[in-house]
Amino acid sequence: MATLLHIDSSVFPGEASSSRSVTAAFRRTWEEQHPEGTVIYRDLAADPVPHITAAAWSAGYAAPTERTPEQSAAFAARVTLIEELERADAVLIGAPMYNFSIPTTLKAWLDSVLLLGRTAGEAPSAQGTPAVVVASRGGSYAPGTPREGYDFVQNYLEAVLKNTLGLDLHFIVPELTMAPRNPAMSELVPLYEASRKGALEDAAAKAKELAEALAA
Repeated sequence: MATLLHIDSSVFPGEASSSRSVTAAFRRTWEEQHPEGTVIYRDLAADPVPHITAAAWSAGYAAPTERTPEQSAAFAARVTLIEELERADAVLIGAPMYNFSIPTTLKAWLDSVLLLGRTAGEAPSAQGTPAVVVASRGGSYAPGTPREGYDFVQNYLEAVLKNTLGLDLHFIVPELTMAPRNPAMSELVPLYEASRKGALEDAAAKAKELAEALAA
């Protein structure tokens, strides 16, 4: 049966988080299509992955027999995360924009799973796995907007997930999520509502599309 790796990184819980709301919509449809399947879930806000250490990093370039006990323990934690990625038939990531980039907890996960010679390099071990990233943001950074060049989420994740890990990447972008909370953005609420509606619909449609493709 199909396995979904679902990662959330928003610091806000449940419906208070736009990215979590959209990843939840994707997951609901996915589980409807794969009721006997497996979901590997990581909530990086509730249970963060440790930031990369010298021991964890250097262990990836040392022979197993030459690793110190500290390196072996740190590398084993990395391997757990890597194996979850390699087992997945599809990957779902909630990646809200914080200060123009991704949450540090998501960066920590990426630093752990990116291993040259295994998940990265000439033949990445998860190459071709479909990945859906929900890249929510409080404003809009679309082409033509005043802050177009401030989006360091999509270009970074494309470089890492697509170009380095070799995943088949698709973005869903709920934007203007601060409009209902910020009086200065009140005139943008209809655009926010349309963006949210489209993101939820896109999530459900993409989940169904991937589920049908895997079942074929």
